[in-house]
Amino acid sequence: MTNFSIKTETIAIRPFKDQKPGTSGLRKTVKHFQSPHYLETFIQSIFNSLPTLKGSTLVLGGDGRYFNREAIQIILGMATANQVGKIILGQSGILSTPAASQLITDYNALGGIILSASHNAGGKAGDFGVKFDTANGGPAPEKLTNSIYQIASHLTSYKIAHLAHVSLDQLGHYQYGDMSVEIIDSVKNYSTLMGSIFNFGRIATLLTSDDFSMCFDAMNAVTGPYAISILEDQLGAPKGTVIRGRPLPDFGGKHPDPNLAHAKQLVATMYQTENTPHFGAASDGDGDRNMIMGDHFFVTPSDSLAILAANAHLIPAYSKGIKGVARSMPTSAAVDKVAKKMGINCFETPTGWKFFSNLLDADQITLCGEESFGTGSNHVNEKDGLWAVLFWLNILAERKISVKNIVLQHWQEYGRNYYTRHDYENIPVDAANTLFNHLYQHLETLPKQQFGDYTISDADDFRYEDPIDQSISEKQGIRILFDNDARIIFRLSGTGTEGATLRVYIEKYVTNNNQFEIETQTALAPLIKIATHIADIKQQINRDEPTVIT
Repeated sequence: MTNFSIKTETIAIRPFKDQKPGTSGLRKTVKHFQSPHYLETFIQSIFNSLPTLKGSTLVLGGDGRYFNREAIQIILGMATANQVGKIILGQSGILSTPAASQLITDYNALGGIILSASHNAGGKAGDFGVKFDTANGGPAPEKLTNSIYQIASHLTSYKIAHLAHVSLDQLGHYQYGDMSVEIIDSVKNYSTLMGSIFNFGRIATLLTSDDFSMCFDAMNAVTGPYAISILEDQLGAPKGTVIRGRPLPDFGGKHPDPNLAHAKQLVATMYQTENTPHFGAASDGDGDRNMIMGDHFFVTPSDSLAILAANAHLIPAYSKGIKGVARSMPTSAAVDKVAKKMGINCFETPTGWKFFSNLLDADQITLCGEESFGTGSNHVNEKDGLWAVLFWLNILAERKISVKNIVLQHWQEYGRNYYTRHDYENIPVDAANTLFNHLYQHLETLPKQQFGDYTISDADDFRYEDPIDQSISEKQGIRILFDNDARIIFRLSGTGTEGATLRVYIEKYVTNNNQFEIETQTALAPLIKIATHIADIKQQINRDEPTVIT
């Protein structure tokens, strides 16, 4: 262990008024975070919000995006000056969000600082983000994020120690005054956990079979080292199964977002005419999202959650049954059908993983998920992309049928929830607010209105009362409900860094087998037209088409 001397300084600043965390921490452009004292103000505000910081242990790491290494050096200096006892740091500054969540509980840490803007673009001209996870490994609750914001809005100084440059790539222990830094293998603990959940023997047999092939797209993001270590090195998948496996500061110039619009290389591979892999998957910037595909077949995240729940008994960790499930309100009701048949609770929460955390901590649910390509379970208190991929591989190993046939058989048993999301990105904030004010003004008049075969049964602004702590969350999205089990949802996203993103979710439920394989946008065309009309989208935001359709 090497001991380095330190010199601590208090820096006077003017407070920032724009450091209000969203559903996944504070996200701004890299340039914004690099501005004088900006990152330091947010970190000091986190520290000041934690009453037991002195002598505590914190986990630190990120997704390797641009400014990740520089930010870590700054945070280490600030942690030393603020009398943190120990920092658990991922090698090379790399930690996926689910791996960080696991380490927080493994080391009984006070919490963790995760440096990521998730699926947002990286690079010098891209985005950066900071998120704090609490001692349960889950995202900071709203009470804490509000406290951080209030502190940042009035902060006049921060403390920092001027340390010698910390070598992030070398495993080992370092001492800075009273604070120790342990640089650990980023993959080891996570890999051990996955081996305790899934049947690695069965999965290895599948991956080494001549009758099976897969492609995992790490999108030059954080899951590359994890996927290569687990899928190729441990489970025997052929070298090259993981593509774009090296984390890059700019993610190769692409959005690290695992969907049909941004994972183009994987999509092209899964729809090629020859030598198409049997299974395809991708994960995002910080490793908490996933996309699942079969040979010429895409599995929606909503269907994926429902199928995982229906097949959980095949997985060693869940073989004795699951307590309950939860989905975010905009996520399709496919998992509701499974929960009803299984006789377990299904919770509908606002968007944001922190709403699942209370249910997980109270042992009310085992599986949960969002339509935005995030699923998870009680193994960590975050969504987990690679875990979902291993879950699917374990199902495929046990059932020995294709991805498409698994989905088709699921629809035959539970019916199909046709589902799509239309995103209108980077629209002016004023225009977005005007559109929502227009919707609010017409909510009371919408029920009983008829649009072709669809009659509106109810319209509201989703309000959630947490069943665990009774906290209230209002204005979580406008719901238009129809009397034939169809829905339209309007939300403004909190994950962008510029302008506003309008998300429109459209869903209908069918039970007729002859309707199961209609193209999604075709099946939902009447509801898409109704949504555009009700929100007056073209007039309000001057857009003819969505930016992204998933």
